[in-house]
Amino acid sequence: MSLVVAVLAGGAGRRIGGDKPRHLLGGARLLDHALATARASAAPVILVVRDPEQVEGFAGTVVLDAPGIAGPLAGLLSALAWAVDAGADRVLTLPCDMPFLPGDLNLRLDLALTKDLGVAVAASGGQLHPVCALWRTTAVRTLVQRAGEGRLSLRGLSEAVGCAVVEWPIDEGDPFININTAEDLAAAQAALT
Repeated sequence: MSLVVAVLAGGAGRRIGGDKPRHLLGGARLLDHALATARASAAPVILVVRDPEQVEGFAGTVVLDAPGIAGPLAGLLSALAWAVDAGADRVLTLPCDMPFLPGDLNLRLDLALTKDLGVAVAASGGQLHPVCALWRTTAVRTLVQRAGEGRLSLRGLSEAVGCAVVEWPIDEGDPFININTAEDLAAAQAALT
């Protein structure tokens, strides 16, 4: 196995009223949208959460956020460690709150991830999306070191391990729309109709 897809769903979702993975968009949970994207890669999929209750009823592999680390680095660390144990050398991370991710995400990131780089990161409209990235599992050492120093930025980690940025067009809408608030969810719902 060379690739694991990790859906990061451990955020508290305070700005949207909590329990972000279970909010509905187009009749499906945000989590279901993320899992559909993840499963399209034909690689093993893991779900990374802060608390198992966040994904009650999920029948797949659930991995808990690394303790003592705040933010998405906790999920990334757990995903990378799980992948190393499984014999994988790359982890594609997907957030649970970006329901319109492009179908060619893994392919384009994989093409950009040259041997000398630790990560390929998606971007759109000039904005970096480091939670949508293809990471080499070797990044775990740098992540642990940086977290121990209190440096918890995904962007900083991506720069530290060597980063390729892959830009997606936004002419027909940004595929990396992030749902953080009830207003974001309403706008996404309107985009579906």
